[in-house]
Amino acid sequence: MQHGFDKLSVGGLGHQTMNRSNPISRRLAFVASDRPEAQEARDRLAARYGDVPLDQAQVVVALGGDGFMLETLHRTMSAQTPIYGMNRGSVGFLMNEYSEDELLERINAAERAVIHPLVMVAIDAKRRQHKALAINEVSLLRQTRQTAKLRISIDGKVRMGELVCDGALVCTPAGSTAYNLSAYGPIIPISARILALTAISAFRPRRWRGALLPHSARVTFEVLEADKRPVSAVADNFEVRDIVEVHIGEDRETSLCMLFDAGHGLEERVLAEQFSG
Repeated sequence: MQHGFDKLSVGGLGHQTMNRSNPISRRLAFVASDRPEAQEARDRLAARYGDVPLDQAQVVVALGGDGFMLETLHRTMSAQTPIYGMNRGSVGFLMNEYSEDELLERINAAERAVIHPLVMVAIDAKRRQHKALAINEVSLLRQTRQTAKLRISIDGKVRMGELVCDGALVCTPAGSTAYNLSAYGPIIPISARILALTAISAFRPRRWRGALLPHSARVTFEVLEADKRPVSAVADNFEVRDIVEVHIGEDRETSLCMLFDAGHGLEERVLAEQFSG
C-alpha cells in the first residue's frame, strides 16, 4: 500500500547568502503574532517600509517567537516565499534580533537556510488517513495513563518489535533543537542529511534513546494494543488521535526558506547550541 511517499524524492539542506548584486525589491509583507509588542512592531515597520499582501511579497517579515515562525512557514508553504523573522516573542532561536533600522540592507545580506519538512500519514482506528507536513518533528504521544507500545520499522524492515514508552518522535535537523532536545535527542547539524528518531521516556528497552537515520529513510510506527493504550500523532501543531499506524518521510518536493542575519545563520546557531551550558 502506498501512503503518500511515492512522489517524495531524496535530498538534503543547503544555505547560501542572498545575491548582493541583485538586491531584493521593496515588496515586503509584515505578519505578527498576537502579542501586543509584535503587533505594535508590525504597524511601525509597515508604515516605514511599506506592506504588501502575502501573495505579492518577495520576502515575508515575521514578528514573534519560534512558534509564530513555524506558523508562518506553514501559512506560506505553497508559495515558498522566504521568511525573515525578528524576535518579538519569548523564544527566538529561529528569529533574528529585533531592530527597525536598515531592514532592507539586512535582508539583502542575509544567509538563506533551505529546509525540507517531513510528511506524516497517520491512520486512525477507523482506517482514515490524515496527511500533514512537519517542519520540526512528528511525535507520537500516549493519550492516557497507560504507556504506549510501538513497533518501529525503517524502510519496511522491523527494527524494534516493541518499544514501551511515553512516545517517540522523528525530527528534521532544524527541529533537533526543539522537542527532540528536550527528550535528550541529538542535535543535528543543519547541513547533515540525517533524521533523528528519539524515544520519549522509554521504559523498555529502558536505556534506548533512539537512532540516527539517513534523511531518505521511511519510518513506520505501529501502535500495539491500540484499544487499551491509545496514542496520538502530532505533526508540528496538527494532531490526530487514536492512531494505529504512522508513516513518516522527508518531503523533498517542498522547500522552505528562512533568512538569517549575516554571520548568524541557522548552521551557526545549531553548532553553537551544542556548546551552550
